[in-house]
Amino acid sequence: MADEAGAQPKDGKETYDDRPFHSDALPPEVRAPLEPFKGAEPPAPAWFREAVAQQPERSFVQSLGSKLEVLTWGERGKPGLLFVHGNSAHADWWSFIAPFFAADYRVAAMSLAGMGASDWRERYAFTDFAEDAEAVARATGLYEGGVKPVYIGHSFGGGQVFYAAARKPQNMRAAILVDTGFGGPPPEAEAERKRRMEQVRNIPTGDRPSRIYPTLEAALARFRLMPPQPAENAYIADFIARRSLKRAPLPDGSGEGWTWRFDPTMWEKLDRTGMGPDLARQGETPMVHIYGSKSVIIQRRQNGERPFFPEGLLEIEIPDSHHHIMIDQPLALVAAIRAILATWPPTGAA
Repeated sequence: MADEAGAQPKDGKETYDDRPFHSDALPPEVRAPLEPFKGAEPPAPAWFREAVAQQPERSFVQSLGSKLEVLTWGERGKPGLLFVHGNSAHADWWSFIAPFFAADYRVAAMSLAGMGASDWRERYAFTDFAEDAEAVARATGLYEGGVKPVYIGHSFGGGQVFYAAARKPQNMRAAILVDTGFGGPPPEAEAERKRRMEQVRNIPTGDRPSRIYPTLEAALARFRLMPPQPAENAYIADFIARRSLKRAPLPDGSGEGWTWRFDPTMWEKLDRTGMGPDLARQGETPMVHIYGSKSVIIQRRQNGERPFFPEGLLEIEIPDSHHHIMIDQPLALVAAIRAILATWPPTGAA
């Protein structure tokens, strides 16, 4: 449902805010891209139907006392790939991408703690997400192919992959970041951020939980992408949206409705300790960044926001794509990752 929404740089300091952000002052195709379908599934092309027909094995992995949702494709004993989704998303964001790699790789996609069907926690931390990723990679056989796995993360998930690569480079062969912006606001920006967030409607907090919708149609009509952008391929947005929801009792006790699966209090409980610009200088993991030509992350960089990436990072642009490249240009993303894996990391990388 959501990935990243950012504040503008202030006095040259990073003021990035990746919590869900909603505003009704958006055009209909951005605010409610699935509303015109009235709960029906949009028509999808053959390639997409064939990809999602390759059903993953669904299981849970224990990490730090929590159950984490995991999807896997491909045979154990092949080189490993771990896919990590973005903010407020889930493992099924990769269910139409991962099958394209299953013939040659052992592939896993995880739902981060607090998202998808994974357990919620009283506290979330970058250090814990890194441990979770390693636990999933080991439990699903990603280290059994004779080489260490490659971690691939989109958006907020790319931030977790970046952090894990910098802190524990021995755990992965390489990292592929997909349209990744990361970090957090400095302490002096906290008060202003909280004030701003309180003025915006429809953002879940500890005392204002996620809304429960009476019907699936009503819930799908409220699905939107964060940061705001059109859903270029409605059939992909619909597939993701349906798997972003779960049943929940209606407040009036009249039955069950639908609500979002992510922990609505996660952003209040997220500890960003250790995530800063100096992190890029601490790791040895080969990295590459794939980004959308229309991405707001790239626009913010062009406006002066300083990226945390190490100097000389290889970057690849996907034309005609916003932040959610797997929705806008899914096959181009598959081709880019395939080309990267075929020619990179350089000889001698771990």
